[in-house]
Amino acid sequence: MEVPLNPIGREEIHRLESILLFATLFRPEVIELIKDPAERLTWVDSLAVAAGAIAREKAGMTVSEIAEELGRTEQTIRKHLKGETKAGQLVRETYELIKQGKLDELVKNVEVLAKGGQLVAMEEYEKLKKEKEELEAKVRELEERVKTLEEENHQLKAKLENVRKVLNDALERVKEIEKLL
Repeated sequence: MEVPLNPIGREEIHRLESILLFATLFRPEVIELIKDPAERLTWVDSLAVAAGAIAREKAGMTVSEIAEELGRTEQTIRKHLKGETKAGQLVRETYELIKQGKLDELVKNVEVLAKGGQLVAMEEYEKLKKEKEELEAKVRELEERVKTLEEENHQLKAKLENVRKVLNDALERVKEIEKLL
């Protein structure tokens, strides 16, 4: 996904703003912060304003232009841009993560949530993913071993059946010999 880090024009500003908002919302620490329904609306609004402010700042707009466009005071916009608010800090961190090419990690969080899973830190995610792959390999190995044992069991049953047949034939001959004697 191409992210306009220094947007030119309204479309790119809105794209960066949206990406910043959604990528920030789905960071594990933000999910924890917005679990409380009483806080959720305030957090989402603050994050939206911070994302809008930072996207417009990156497009070269002045604080007064940003404040007018977002319908907030210049003081509020400055606080978000300077990272004096938690929302401003989080969105700025998200911007830096995107800039470092770590948007895929943020997108994985969204995918995990979309599939009904719980968010975990990326290190934990990678550890669990590796563990899952190792367990799947072990299951395949055990399935192969079971298959081999089943084949050996089948062969042994066939040999046992042959031994029984030979033994029965031998017993029949012994009985015949006893009759002759």
